[in-house]
Amino acid sequence: MSKQNQKIDIDYTNSRVDKAGRKSNLSMFMVMLGFTFFSASMWVGQNLASGLDFKGFIWALLLGGIILGAYTGALGWIGAESGLTLDMLARRSFGEKGSWLPSAMISFTQIGWFGVGLAMFAIPVAKEIMGLEVTADFMPWQGYLLVLVAGVLMTASAYFGIKSLTIISYIAVPAVAILGTVAMVLAVKNGDAGLVEQFAKGTKDLGIIAGAGLVIGSFVSGGTATPNFARFAKSPKVGLIVTVIAFFIGNSLMFFFGTISSIYVGGNDIFEVMLNLNLFYLAIVVLGLNIWTTNDNALYTSGLGLSNIFGVSKKTMVLIGGLIGTIAAVWLYWNFCGWLNVLNCTLPPIGIILTLSYFTHRKAYLDDTVPTRVVNWAAVVGVIAGAVVANLVKWGIPAINGMAVAAVCYLIGQAIDKK
Repeated sequence: MSKQNQKIDIDYTNSRVDKAGRKSNLSMFMVMLGFTFFSASMWVGQNLASGLDFKGFIWALLLGGIILGAYTGALGWIGAESGLTLDMLARRSFGEKGSWLPSAMISFTQIGWFGVGLAMFAIPVAKEIMGLEVTADFMPWQGYLLVLVAGVLMTASAYFGIKSLTIISYIAVPAVAILGTVAMVLAVKNGDAGLVEQFAKGTKDLGIIAGAGLVIGSFVSGGTATPNFARFAKSPKVGLIVTVIAFFIGNSLMFFFGTISSIYVGGNDIFEVMLNLNLFYLAIVVLGLNIWTTNDNALYTSGLGLSNIFGVSKKTMVLIGGLIGTIAAVWLYWNFCGWLNVLNCTLPPIGIILTLSYFTHRKAYLDDTVPTRVVNWAAVVGVIAGAVVANLVKWGIPAINGMAVAAVCYLIGQAIDKK
């Protein structure tokens, strides 16, 4: 068969991204920034607004952003330098079959958030724009139709891979950033008090450390998938810089959107601010695009993870994941958000083990000489122990606690292996 007729995997599902597959710096920035446009982060912004004054909010944002940036930045460097997906990195650090654990965990959470995202679009539109009654026990058929349409569109963009994700990001990122910021400024100008004064209202019973924990937890699970996208960067330096800047800007915008909505409108996202300003149609556009940029990345990540487990093509697994997420969307929204937040604590231990494994065996990774093993039990035990500690220990920041325990377990296992 001639080279011209061979199918080219533009997503490099089971191979390193070569020089020809690398994307421009602007494209990488748009993809990574769009990834952080996560509507659930606005819920966190609402909690920050009620528990912190303006100064505390800024400090929590900075502290949490620095820690999250360090975590995702390291993974961005690794992805760009190695050219490998999270799942290919996991095969080397967790073992061929051991990698099924991180692949399953991240696929499960990302499909879950994909379904929740669909409902986060359909339910507000059905209630606020279409005037329909929606409760946990009842959803009119128009709402399900909205879920279906959104599910098909978002699954399609993930199906066509990194090129489609890039196009969506180029459209959505400027639109959401500009329109959302304008709405936020208008809300402050039309309010009865200035931003600092408005922030001062409420119980203010949240500490800066706890606030920083919320900032980290808001996107640390999604951030674990950073190598899946950063591997297309032109260099490790670009992968690191683009990831850190995009995550800090994107997360900060989402938190500000959530806080402004909370303290001026009483809602939890910029959609409600725009409704309050009578910007109905723009509100739908911003809500839809905001969710789309995260959902297609989430489904793309789950497709790569499931492909690693079942040995089926990424495109096939994207379709299956999209179908499951769409069918279960409304149920996930009302019943599973709490569980998804619990599961979020299980992913940072994966990221820290990938990072430690890479930097302690960097030459072997780059030369592709990492010894093949079936299961690295130190890595598996580290993830399980880290997840338990992150969910049960109330002191400190859950994600950091989980990573610390996972790192200790992994390094002990490495020391035993050397003996």
